[in-house]
Amino acid sequence: MAPQPSTTLTATYTSPSTSKTFVHPLPSSTTTSLPEKTQYLSTLRQSVTRLQDEVNAFLTEKMEEDKALAAKAGVSDKVDEKKEEDFYGEEGVEEGV
Repeated sequence: MAPQPSTTLTATYTSPSTSKTFVHPLPSSTTTSLPEKTQYLSTLRQSVTRLQDEVNAFLTEKMEEDKALAAKAGVSDKVDEKKEEDFYGEEGVEEGV
């Protein structure tokens, strides 16, 4: 029997100054029985949650770095922390869109 191809769950963050790829291996999805499909979906859900946690932690760290650099540069603009957190890493986010 030939080995199954590797399947991964991948997310990539790219900015002008850095990029990071998050990868989680997944089991083969060529299952046919209901218990195997159920187990595959459970594993997939857990992997998505872990990936999301890793991305969130990375973005939080990037936000803190950006804030520290801005403070060091003397930038004192008041920002809406909640809005900044909600839209961090997204481009083209505008008021009322």
